[in-house]
Amino acid sequence: MARGPGLSARLKLTLSYAGFLAVAGALLLAVVWVFLLRYVPDNSRGLLGISPNRYLLVHTFAPAAAVAMAFLLVFGLVGGWILAGRMLAPLTRITEAARTAGRGSLSHRIRMKGRQDEFRELSDAFDSMLDQLEAHVAEQQRFAANASHELRTPLAISRTLLDVARKDPTRDRGELVERLHAVNTRAIDLTEALLLLSRGERGHVTRESVDLSLLAEEAAETLLPLAEQRRITLDVTGGAARTMGSEELLLRMVTNLVQNAVVHNLPGGGTVTVHTEECDGTSVLRVENTGVALPADLVPTLTEPFRRGTERVRTDDHAGVGLGLALVHRIVRAHDGTLDLVPRPAGGLLVTVRLPGTP
Repeated sequence: MARGPGLSARLKLTLSYAGFLAVAGALLLAVVWVFLLRYVPDNSRGLLGISPNRYLLVHTFAPAAAVAMAFLLVFGLVGGWILAGRMLAPLTRITEAARTAGRGSLSHRIRMKGRQDEFRELSDAFDSMLDQLEAHVAEQQRFAANASHELRTPLAISRTLLDVARKDPTRDRGELVERLHAVNTRAIDLTEALLLLSRGERGHVTRESVDLSLLAEEAAETLLPLAEQRRITLDVTGGAARTMGSEELLLRMVTNLVQNAVVHNLPGGGTVTVHTEECDGTSVLRVENTGVALPADLVPTLTEPFRRGTERVRTDDHAGVGLGLALVHRIVRAHDGTLDLVPRPAGGLLVTVRLPGTP
């Protein structure tokens, strides 16, 4: 926004210091006049025998007072300029750091030394903001690079299939259509997941009353054919667990958790348990599944975008796009909740989602 020229903060402080000294000096002279000079006898008519007299004191005191006032004014301007410069030096460093950050360099930090005061507090808050911005930008850049790579894969496969079909007109068109359909479905799923992930990251969430138990039943009913196909036992237990949030996003969260629990399971004989409850004003959703034992250092990375646990059991027909738990994490965070991943000692994973309950 364009602004007109104005006085600098340093000049304003300097004028304030000088003005304060000038007013203080004028008040001091007024006190001297009121409480001292007016009680001295007046000998302006030249009467003899009265010494000292007000006439002589006034004519002697006035020039000295004028010189003192001029000195105070000059001293206030010079001293005020120096003091204002010293006081505003930390603000100058903060301003330079802000300009550096505005030019795109987020690695610069102020790290102001000294005891705690308003400027140090502002400096520490600015450094903390830069830390968060740098981490967020790095995460977004990494996410964009991964997303571009993931989107490029199905497009490259589609182009390869089309090139093969063009060079070999006798190739079975039905098989080509099936494979193109599968590749395009995967690309569409990835695009929708990216859009939902971006929406959850921005925190644009419509708030309405949602029962997690109903969402769990709907997700289980949708994924029951997949569980039966893989011979996985899918159970939904617990009671109502109401929270405020977006029903669409929360349904996607529950569906992703249940689908992950089914896909990353023991083939032919595993179990998935979905449990909902309300506890101390918090709505809790737990999804627990059997499976292979997970390394402790792998579990914290599962919520990163495009992170796929190599030790987890999965098949090619449900390879996923690596955004399941990342999307769950963003949705939970957008709803002011917490997400806990705990590996089961016997194998598998216990996922616990805690969301604020309805008032």
